[in-house]
Amino acid sequence: MLRERPSPNISEFLRYLASHPEADDKLPSLNDLSRELNISLASLREQLEVARALGFVEVRQKTGTRRLNYSFTPAIRQSLGYALALNDDHFRKFAEMRNHLEAAYWHEAVRLLTETDKAELNAIIARAWEKLGGTPVQVPHEEHRKLHLAIYKNLDNPFVIGVLEAYWEAYEAVGLNVFAGGYEYLKEVWGYHRRMVESICNGKFEVGYEALVRHTDLLYHRP
Repeated sequence: MLRERPSPNISEFLRYLASHPEADDKLPSLNDLSRELNISLASLREQLEVARALGFVEVRQKTGTRRLNYSFTPAIRQSLGYALALNDDHFRKFAEMRNHLEAAYWHEAVRLLTETDKAELNAIIARAWEKLGGTPVQVPHEEHRKLHLAIYKNLDNPFVIGVLEAYWEAYEAVGLNVFAGGYEYLKEVWGYHRRMVESICNGKFEVGYEALVRHTDLLYHRP
């Protein structure tokens, strides 16, 4: 005998969204939803605001409310932003988790990369070294973020992707995207990045894994 799946403890509006999974459907008006769900307009508006903050729906004045494809990132953004407001040390703990995730999913992620993806990674490396070799020197922060996210982008796991995306937003929030640590530090970081990409292109994934692990340790020794 099959066991029934436990009903998740979510609001009436979220339950409605989950039971109507057509991704791009425009949702009924609030009045219609209020009647269908048998809840007050005030309660529905509160539930809708929660869904909007979590990135489940988009609300626009002219087009109404539309469901969005699921992403874990907005939920982490809200919680992590609050954690950082309480204590910046929360970033270090979140970064440790993110580093373990990147290491755990490295081999799976790099095997999913296409030749087009590899060309993109090489282009990012080239742009970063152009910035480092320019006058004045520029911090290749945009390239840093794009490189890491591009390596893992083909993973079919919204929760891993959500953590990785939220990490870079927090990285900027705590000011780690500025020119700190000095030029030699930046060259060392991007030396590891270049080794990671070379290993991906050459199929030497274990070499790239070792470079990944070593380069994440640099953050904790940043001058």
